[in-house]
Amino acid sequence: MENFDWVVFETTEGTFLPTQLHHKETVFTLSNGYLGTRGTFEEGYPGSAAATLINGVYDAAPVVVTELANCPDWLALMIQIKAESDADWQRFRLDQGKILDYKRWLNLHRGVLQRCVRWQSPAGHTLEFEFQRFVSLDDCHVAALACTVRSLDFAGRVEVHANLNGYPDNEGLIHWDQVDQAAHEHLTWIHVRSRKSKIDLAIATYLQLTGDQPAAVQSLAFQGHTAAIAAFSLAPGQQMRVEKIVTLFTSLDTDHPVRQAISTLNHLPPYHALLRAHEAAWATVWQTSDVVIEGDHTAQLAMRYNLFQLLSAAPRHSDRVSIPAKALSGFAYRGHVFWDTEIFMLPFLVYTQPELARNLLSYRYKTLPGARRKAARAGYEGALYVWESADSGDEVTPNWVPHAHDPKALVRIWCGDLELHINTDVAYATWQYWQATRDDEWMCHCGAEMLLDTAVYWGSRVEWNPERDRYEIRDVIGPDEYHERVDNNAFTNRMVQWHLQTALKLWDWLEIHHPETAIALQTALDLTPTRLRHWGDVIAHLWVPQDPQTGLIEQFEGFFDLTDVDLDAYEPRLQSMQVILGIEGANQRQVLKQADSLMLLYLLRRGAFSDQSLINLPELELAATLRDRQILQTNWDYYNPRTDHTYGSSLSPAIHAILACALGHPEQAYDHFMRSLLVDLADVRSNAAEGIHAASAGGIWQAVIFGFAGIQFTPNGPIAVPALPDGWTRLQFQLQWRGQTFNFDLRSPAAESLPAPQHPDIQAVIFDLDGVITDTSEFHYQAWQWLADEEGLPFDRELNESLRGISRQESLQRLLHGRPVSESHFQAMMERKNGYYLELIRTITPTDLLPGVTALLADLKAAGIKIALGSASKNAPEVLQRLGIMDLMDAIADGTSVTHSKPAPDVFLHAARQLGIAPEHCVVVEDAAAGIEAAIRAGMWAIGLGELSRVKDAHLVLSNLAGITWSNLLAQLTQVVTVPASPPTVQYLTQLQVASRSGAQR
Repeated sequence: MENFDWVVFETTEGTFLPTQLHHKETVFTLSNGYLGTRGTFEEGYPGSAAATLINGVYDAAPVVVTELANCPDWLALMIQIKAESDADWQRFRLDQGKILDYKRWLNLHRGVLQRCVRWQSPAGHTLEFEFQRFVSLDDCHVAALACTVRSLDFAGRVEVHANLNGYPDNEGLIHWDQVDQAAHEHLTWIHVRSRKSKIDLAIATYLQLTGDQPAAVQSLAFQGHTAAIAAFSLAPGQQMRVEKIVTLFTSLDTDHPVRQAISTLNHLPPYHALLRAHEAAWATVWQTSDVVIEGDHTAQLAMRYNLFQLLSAAPRHSDRVSIPAKALSGFAYRGHVFWDTEIFMLPFLVYTQPELARNLLSYRYKTLPGARRKAARAGYEGALYVWESADSGDEVTPNWVPHAHDPKALVRIWCGDLELHINTDVAYATWQYWQATRDDEWMCHCGAEMLLDTAVYWGSRVEWNPERDRYEIRDVIGPDEYHERVDNNAFTNRMVQWHLQTALKLWDWLEIHHPETAIALQTALDLTPTRLRHWGDVIAHLWVPQDPQTGLIEQFEGFFDLTDVDLDAYEPRLQSMQVILGIEGANQRQVLKQADSLMLLYLLRRGAFSDQSLINLPELELAATLRDRQILQTNWDYYNPRTDHTYGSSLSPAIHAILACALGHPEQAYDHFMRSLLVDLADVRSNAAEGIHAASAGGIWQAVIFGFAGIQFTPNGPIAVPALPDGWTRLQFQLQWRGQTFNFDLRSPAAESLPAPQHPDIQAVIFDLDGVITDTSEFHYQAWQWLADEEGLPFDRELNESLRGISRQESLQRLLHGRPVSESHFQAMMERKNGYYLELIRTITPTDLLPGVTALLADLKAAGIKIALGSASKNAPEVLQRLGIMDLMDAIADGTSVTHSKPAPDVFLHAARQLGIAPEHCVVVEDAAAGIEAAIRAGMWAIGLGELSRVKDAHLVLSNLAGITWSNLLAQLTQVVTVPASPPTVQYLTQLQVASRSGAQR
């Protein structure tokens, strides 16, 4: 049984629906913060939107100013077959021939995408294709894929073309000029240069083949293209595995990208080792970032999916790039960075991966010169961050764009000129990071300058109105973009007050604790006493439109004078209110694209920071009323029904979910939460094809942590005031706060009346050796290869893979493949192979234990759980001695203990007998299909490690043992008992959404 809560299945029906092609391409995007690749098919498909985007690689573009340049598609594999009876080659593609079975799934814990297709060619030949790919989280410059071609009834020739095409485009626009390319045996590379920004990009790829038949590889290179062509024959029952490993470097990374790409590729370990390192990196990330939801399988899976996309997009390699609004998954918003990053995505990283949050904020520090240029061009002092940012920090919001429904007309875009709240959004994120981490070094070197110079801008931007004896900020756009060029937007004005208050507080801290920094910034930013006093005056006299009696905030001056609107009167609808009413029509009505005044109440809520003094100053009436729940209720009652929840902004639902929790409206909170949670998986807004809704993904985490868990920050750390949705029995997560880890394990009161979960009564854990405790598979491969070369036997890594978990005798029989030999010769060959293996394993030390093994063994001992080894190896005792864990074993069952090897259950049953424990109380940890079958036949629980396709029959599948404890393992086995019979697939969720829309239309 699969652990469904970690695996996103496209469908369980075995069918492929091309009408949802682009949506699924977005859903199955893989990224590592350096590069992202959409989930297109390796073999291609008509109309597909293939894209590989490298973070920071921008090039000029008409209208949109600049955009991430689509890089050559490293996935490309063109596969064709030709039987002797066929006149022509036939190409494998899903739009040709007949699809007999189709499956695709993404393992979130491992970061691996897989696909299996059983396909019948137009000529009637049947083959199976298994694809696997990953974008390495361990080495950001590495990506890899594998394809196994298996014949069911086909006999003939197969060609696999591993291509690199130097002419990718951004929806028709080509950004690259060709520089050079080359092909050398199995290795090819191309070198391209962006046309305007002059960034060099080199991609090198290596092809490795293993299979039942010999294969020939021919490499070609011509203008802007390379291809490594593998040619081989297959008969029914035979297969060939093709592995394509890729390295990518740009001139932003190194002065010699071609040289670096080739050198890195030549020194990489084999595919399986790259995969293990990638999986281990993901396991480490999930240890601090996972959120466990029990009682709601759809919410659990979708939660992890959204966190996966955020973690994938966060740059680990550099602090000169950020997370674009669509991450690295599509062309929408052109790879530009908005307030989405600071307000919606960054909190998740601040409290789970603070080093990544620091990278994102350091990007803003490095783009501070661009912010200063923007302020100066507008005639103001200080720094004004741009609404849309790319590489330099200069404004890249287009001024004019074509009208959506009239290509001859242009629409003026005012956001770059007037959406000024971005300045305070960056300051808010800076303060939030520092409050959570107390990273004084970064604050002194980066954050203080950012926060103070943006405050300088506000001091020059406010306008004094002598008639009303107040400061004002006119001609802006607030978070609600349905209303442009408004005066005194409440969100903007109140956040400016907060910004200036925070700047003064920071200044006091600098003068006391870091006077040298204060002196340097005072000179650099002209922070005179007069300027600081001016800030205090602005704080006291900046007008925020709010009724002092009711507490109702007017979104901006004159909002209440606009025509009111009843959104229910426009139902059913499948478009935003701005599309229905027109730009001017929406601008003249009380309809909101997204939370504005409510967003203000969220950001300045009690418990947002551990130090509340900045928002609780008694002289500020608005700040004081923020503590009153009735003020929130009053504003909720007014603005929630006027917000375009379904087709407005995807940023709003998560915020509304949090505030609904605060008001005690759990049903409304859950509705808003699910609307945000499934925005990509179910294509809720019919625009997921454009790319991941990254801000929504960050908002989802906030909805769970600050909404349902009710997390508030105090001087002593975070506390929880939970209000879990109906059906949720448990919510578990970690928060990083000022160098400490805070673990929260929240239970629903209703869960106390439910029957206790049936924990499996596990009394012993039996481990396989190779691939579980240590990886000696490479030694076995080398020893078998040594013997095969001496005996003239065909042998490769694919055949070696099939030997996992079986005895030496059966392995040799497979190696001989029916070739007759005498008994004495057979025994001699087994002894020679064993001698070669023993010679190789004498280099093993405790450092060769696989990740997580040492900690788990110690945890099992502490819990009183018996430990045994169940391995086909006859050398197991020596290996255990060299690894330093022999004393931890309560029993050893190996190749000398039983006659029949796996998949017979004998070795595991023998281990259980030695321990004196019944099989049903034992769990086996295995990495081979034969071992899983043996454990199940023994009547034991089975935990599979590694590729899902290999250990799919296990009760529980893990990528590896890194971070696994006994309590965690038992909890996951318990959860297996209660998982649904089938997972909530992308196809199922999308169908529900389509049905919902159809119902709305009716």
